[in-house]
Amino acid sequence: MPRQTIQTQAFSDQQPGTSGLRKKIAVFQQPHYLENFVQSIFDSLHDFAGQTLVLGGDGRYGNLEAIAVILRMAAANGFARVLVGRDGLLSTPAASCVIRKHKAFGGIILSASHNPGGPDGDFGIKYNTGNGGPAPEKITDAIFEHSKHISEYHISDEVDVVLDQVHDFRLDGMRVSVIDPVTDYAELMASLFDFDAIATLFRNGFRMRFDAMHAITGPYATEILERRLGASVGTVINGVPLPDFGGGHPDPNLTYAKELVEEMLSDDAPDFGAASDGDGDRNMVLGARFFVTPSDSLAVLTANATLVPGYAAGLAGVARSMPTSMATDRVAAELGIDCFETPTGWKFFGNLMDAGKVTLCGEESFGTGSRHVREKDGLWAVLFWLNILAVRQQPVADMVREHWARYGRNFYSRHDYEGVDKAGADALMTALRARLATLPGETFGDLRVASADDFSYTDPVDGSVSTGQGIRIGFESGDRIVFRLSGTGTEGATLRVYLERFEADMQRHGQDTQAALADLIVLAHEVAGIQRYTGRDAPTVIT
Repeated sequence: MPRQTIQTQAFSDQQPGTSGLRKKIAVFQQPHYLENFVQSIFDSLHDFAGQTLVLGGDGRYGNLEAIAVILRMAAANGFARVLVGRDGLLSTPAASCVIRKHKAFGGIILSASHNPGGPDGDFGIKYNTGNGGPAPEKITDAIFEHSKHISEYHISDEVDVVLDQVHDFRLDGMRVSVIDPVTDYAELMASLFDFDAIATLFRNGFRMRFDAMHAITGPYATEILERRLGASVGTVINGVPLPDFGGGHPDPNLTYAKELVEEMLSDDAPDFGAASDGDGDRNMVLGARFFVTPSDSLAVLTANATLVPGYAAGLAGVARSMPTSMATDRVAAELGIDCFETPTGWKFFGNLMDAGKVTLCGEESFGTGSRHVREKDGLWAVLFWLNILAVRQQPVADMVREHWARYGRNFYSRHDYEGVDKAGADALMTALRARLATLPGETFGDLRVASADDFSYTDPVDGSVSTGQGIRIGFESGDRIVFRLSGTGTEGATLRVYLERFEADMQRHGQDTQAALADLIVLAHEVAGIQRYTGRDAPTVIT
């Protein structure tokens, strides 16, 4: 079939240093917009002729149409084969798994993660390299530069693309293999976890609820939890991926996973509850009437890792993003392993994992993972918890409280101010940066500032330096407040405020996190001038 070279105009919507492009779906539907970015990806890569590409997405509105375009462009640009999930579906961790298992050159993942979908929702696209992880900055910056100067793209005229069944077909000479999106991932999970022990747990009456939020993990959770492990039918709710996620916001937190949270707080709550997000790389974990913070989850998994077959030999090290609580640091110290503090972004963990420096890693934004893939992995974290529960035979709340009694508790919370005016949010951060030199030594009530900085990270593997990663204010008491602007939204800006207080005495402050952090919450507003710069007197989401 003939191939076309389409003349086009340059664009530069992607921000340098970001892992992909995330916009409203209407933006992607503009003529040539998607094609320009995909061609910019291909123009930034070298020596991929004759190689294999992995392709899939989270099933949101526009997913199938975009995949058909990318397949035609991959053929015209010289790829020999594309592995694509049936119906265009692949969770982000499953895509990483497929890239690694089949030794693909790389992969293109279509997702806007936990952002809403539908005809008025968000869409996204990113490139992952051959290690299965997000492209490093040298590639994303190259994509950005190409996007500013692109004048043409290449696409096949052939349009017969059939993705609703597992089969192989030819597209302009390129082999397209439509694969079951779950199989490779499920086999990897079975190699890491004791499926027999977890199945026994369910046979003995253990009850669970998994909320897939009408997003990509529905088919994965149904196959693994209900079919392979024997959890009762109905364990997985909202399990059919929908283009608009059923009208919901597929972000697994206490605000947006309302149906699950209400059930887990009820008198007849199941023993264990979990949820995942739009593309399957995040997780929320709850016990009966008990919420496990992502920071505590990483610490508990680190402390109990050797109970799980895939990690029985111990951990090389552990890593956490800077805003994540320091609970894992104390576990790592007792285990005698390194704990790395990185900027937010999974690519930083990928470098450490590739170098063999860490085994587990996590972010406070409900992302946890390990070196089994190079993305955070929601369902993997849920299975990790199930395996530990099967061994320890304890309720979730008892296990976490026992962990606190041993290591102390980090009272921790994140306050999100979503969709605030970007100019105001930028002004807030600029004003904070201007005060960094004078904050140390200042006293606010009983709290005296010990340190204040804008976090900078030097990668111990490649020596690259990342600056401006978030403002940290540390107090002599050991408490801290962190301020960051998130880049995951498509409208306005999201200001994230992280509050943390360590307490060795479990009798102090009681169990209510917001009460324990009350003075830090007031202080964060005072120091940053949140209401003055954003017009908000309360956060949109508290986790």
